[in-house]
Amino acid sequence: MAQVRVGFLVDTSRCIGCRSCQVACKAWNHMDADKTVGKGVYENPTDLTPNLYNRIRFLESADDRGNVKWLFMNERCVHCGDAGCMKVCPAPGALHRTPEGIVVFDKEKCISCKYCVSACPFNIPRYGADDKVAKCHLCFDRVGAGRVPSCAQACPTQTLQFGNRDALIAKAKGAGKKLYGENALDGLGVVYALEDKPEAYGLPADPSIPTSIFLWKDVVRPLGILGFWGSVAAVVVHYVTYGNRQLEEDGKGKGGDAHG
Repeated sequence: MAQVRVGFLVDTSRCIGCRSCQVACKAWNHMDADKTVGKGVYENPTDLTPNLYNRIRFLESADDRGNVKWLFMNERCVHCGDAGCMKVCPAPGALHRTPEGIVVFDKEKCISCKYCVSACPFNIPRYGADDKVAKCHLCFDRVGAGRVPSCAQACPTQTLQFGNRDALIAKAKGAGKKLYGENALDGLGVVYALEDKPEAYGLPADPSIPTSIFLWKDVVRPLGILGFWGSVAAVVVHYVTYGNRQLEEDGKGKGGDAHG
């Protein structure tokens, strides 16, 4: 883990749904626009894509009296301190952590196994036409150069506040904010200040890494591979030990019958 971990404080009370963060991210990372179809909602696109590393969720709800309430939430990779994607990734370097604590990816090293998709409690990694992992990398290239991530630079309301993670949390607590992600999964790199319970924003109340992915990756799959190659080896050994002899015996048997 980084000695000085950086991160985001996302203050949802400040978000106005302008989506400047989406546009700035695309511009900095040279990503094409996604073709979308109107679905009668304000969200555009309606989900993260390989070309959309962060987006604003528009969450509408109404109480018993019909009073409508809107919540806005910046959806992205949250750069877990205990990152399930990194734990399950079998390709060295495909997913790794920078000295600042940011979880980044390397498409050249990705082997397209998609374990990271199943291991993420937040359903973040996406795969595109190149069949390689894509997600928010917190503009690690800008951060490494001492600059602020492009989304935070473009945010007009300071919803996205970037800097020393501990300092951001202390500041938010001092302001009486209700925080999500301070301690979960060894602390998220993106901590949210919420106005409602996590589920209202589509966030898991108690995020954890699915144990089933480790059962598949570390037990079931290796046993399957071992069983396959074990069967192949058994066939080869049997052929070497008995195969030719049996054929020769069969041949002699048939020849004897013919002469008799």
